[in-house]
Amino acid sequence: MDSGTLWLALACMLVIEGLLPFFSPSGWRSMFEQILRMSNGQIRFFGLCSMAAGLVWILFLL
Repeated sequence: MDSGTLWLALACMLVIEGLLPFFSPSGWRSMFEQILRMSNGQIRFFGLCSMAAGLVWILFLL
């Protein structure tokens, strides 16, 4: 993997991350209000699940 692929992946991530606030700002705000009510353990578990899903996806694509 070269550095161009990494930058392309990061750019794609930014586009995907921007879809919800662009198309549904009220839904995005509601989601963050729900996240603020979560405990640190719940947020860590969500982050762990996201990382695991990303790693599985990467391994599947390679």
